[in-house]
Amino acid sequence: MKFRTEVELQESEKKIEIEDKIFSIGSCFASEMSEMFKQGQLQTVNNPFGTVFNPFSINHAVKMLHDSEFYKEEDLIAFDDEFISLDHHSSFDTRYVHQTLEKINSKLEEGNLFLQDTNWVVVTYGTSFIYEFLPKKKLVANCHKIPQKFFEKRLLTHQEITDAVYNTILNLKDICKDDVQLLFSISPVRHTKDGMVENQLSKSKLITAVHEAVSIFDNCHYLPVYEILMDDLRDYRFYKEDLIHPSSQAVQYIFEKFGKAYFSEETKDFMKENFKINKALDHRTDDEKSPKYIEFREKLNERIQNQQEKVKHKIF
Repeated sequence: MKFRTEVELQESEKKIEIEDKIFSIGSCFASEMSEMFKQGQLQTVNNPFGTVFNPFSINHAVKMLHDSEFYKEEDLIAFDDEFISLDHHSSFDTRYVHQTLEKINSKLEEGNLFLQDTNWVVVTYGTSFIYEFLPKKKLVANCHKIPQKFFEKRLLTHQEITDAVYNTILNLKDICKDDVQLLFSISPVRHTKDGMVENQLSKSKLITAVHEAVSIFDNCHYLPVYEILMDDLRDYRFYKEDLIHPSSQAVQYIFEKFGKAYFSEETKDFMKENFKINKALDHRTDDEKSPKYIEFREKLNERIQNQQEKVKHKIF
C-alpha cells in the first residue's frame, strides 16, 4: 500500500564529477542548493547579483555576466542614504558609491571567469511577476523597500518569459564550455504575498515557458523541484514555520534525489565524507588542550588531507 506519490528524477547520462564547477542563479532555493554543494566541497558560485526571482532579471544578469560589462555610477540610484542597483539584491547596497560599485563589479568579474570554465549551470525561477521603476521606466530585480508608489507591478507575458529563458540559454552556451549542462527548475517557495491564486498562475507560466525552451536544446534539462515539494512532500511538516519555505529536511530530501540522478559514485562518496567532516568541524570543547580533543583533531585533519588528495581545488 502506498501513502504518497513520489516524484522521481530521470537519471542523467552525464554525471557531476568531483572536479566539476557548478554555477547557480535565481531564487533563494538556488542558494539552498548551492550551500549543499559548498558543504560537499564542490566548486560552486551562486548568484553574483544576489537573489533574483523573475526570468527577465535573471536573463539580464546572465547577459551582464556574459558581456563582463561593469556597472558605473549612473547605473545606480540614491535612496535612504545608500547607493543602490535595481538589478541587484539589497546586500550590495552601501553608503558610498565606490563601495557599492566595488561589490557589484568584483562579483560580476568573479562570475564571468567562473562561467567560462563551468560544467553545470542551475537556474531556478521564482515568479512571473515583475516591477517597473517608474522614474526610470526600468524593469527591476529588487525594489529595495523603496515606496510602492514608485513602482508598477505586472505579470510578464508568455512571450517575455520564453524570450528571457531562450536568451539566457544562448548566452550561457556562448560563454560556458561546449558540453555545459543547463538545469532549470521552478522554486517551490510560494510567493503568497502575490495571492494564492496569483502565485499558482505565476508558477504555471514559468513551468510552461521552461518546458518549451528546454525541449529545443539537447544540453538543457528540467529538474522537478517544484513538483517534489508540491506532490511528494505534500505536508506542512516539510515547511519552515512561515509555511512558505521548505524545511532543512525537505531541502536535504530534494538534494538527495538530485544527487542520486546526477552525481557520479565518486562524487557521492566524496560529498558524503565531506558532510561528515563538516559536522565534526562544528564540534566545540572547553578544553582544547585535552589529549582526547587533540587526538580527535589530528584524526580529523587526516581525513581532510585524504579528501584533499582526491581533488586539485582547495577544500575546507
